[in-house]
Amino acid sequence: MRVPFLDLKSHHEALQDEILAAIREVIESSAFAGGPFVARFEEDFAAYCQTRFAIGVGSGTDALWLALLACGVGAGDEVITVPNSFLATAEAISFSGATPIFVDVNPRTYTMDPALLQAAITPRTKAIIPVHLFGQMADMDPIMEIARVHKLIVIEDACQAHGAEYKGRRAGSIGNAGCFSFYPGKNLGALGEAGAVVSNDAALQERIRLLRDHGQRAKYYHSHVGWNARMDGIQGAVLRVKLKGLDRHNAARRSHAQQYDNHLGRHGDLITPKEAEYGTHVYHVYAVRVKGRDQLQRTLTDQGIATGIHYPIPIHLQEAYAHLKLGRGSYPVAEHCADEFLSLPMFPELTPEQIGAVAGEIQSHLSRSQNAGVCAV
Repeated sequence: MRVPFLDLKSHHEALQDEILAAIREVIESSAFAGGPFVARFEEDFAAYCQTRFAIGVGSGTDALWLALLACGVGAGDEVITVPNSFLATAEAISFSGATPIFVDVNPRTYTMDPALLQAAITPRTKAIIPVHLFGQMADMDPIMEIARVHKLIVIEDACQAHGAEYKGRRAGSIGNAGCFSFYPGKNLGALGEAGAVVSNDAALQERIRLLRDHGQRAKYYHSHVGWNARMDGIQGAVLRVKLKGLDRHNAARRSHAQQYDNHLGRHGDLITPKEAEYGTHVYHVYAVRVKGRDQLQRTLTDQGIATGIHYPIPIHLQEAYAHLKLGRGSYPVAEHCADEFLSLPMFPELTPEQIGAVAGEIQSHLSRSQNAGVCAV
């Protein structure tokens, strides 16, 4: 059975009439850049995230960068984050003028290990960016307490965690700001690039609104040097349509994850994702850990099953950050995960038959490896 890694076509088919109607309304009103359709989505998304404000921007990278700038992060500052994220987390820090400082992750949740945070703080530390990886939130209470003691800003990278919860609180609602990507494959995806920052801080959200629109308080009156990082009207309208189904789609992802767990969770040669007791995982990615990952991926590809790897090279080992002089062994948990992660097909429309086919091929491969005397883990 052929199983795609992601099926955006089937995802949008059921919504097509409503999406086309929303796009038509934007065209008829000519409100293409920012405007009322973005404002309506911002209102809805803020309510969904349990925050006072949401500011639509052009991408998740814009969200992280503008949040840092609006919080006053700049040249000479350090921002602590994790090495097992998409490069954009560190890029935003670099583009703000600051230096990314990494701490390793918890081997169970793959999110920032709060026990390692204190040792990474220096007099130059200005902010912390915990990454809510794969749909699971970082352990926020100890992170927030350390930030409080040291008077540090906390910006949640929630770009993979739309609707995830920590002790009943939604992703993005705990730190000074929360940043989201609406890249098409995310749990809440646009029809192109888009992002948002959420916050409860009125002054902070006002600064972000200025920065996303060339620092304009009124047209042609620029109080700050900003950037063009506006969300466009079509994306705002489409996201507002799709937001209504986010909880339902997240529930489907959680059900799929449970089915994968039932098939694979007792296999000693493979580590399945673990949901932390403090929160609700929304499974943007269902990543298993297995040694011999590349061979397993080839086997699945040969059987028509698409998979992904998030992320094969940790940020500190990327060529772009070679100047930090952080070699292999600096962050062993993140590095081991990078060598072993294999992301299985995960999208709301995935069927039990598809999940069974994926799990069956994995089990067969691991059994063959064992019989050949090759230890898979």
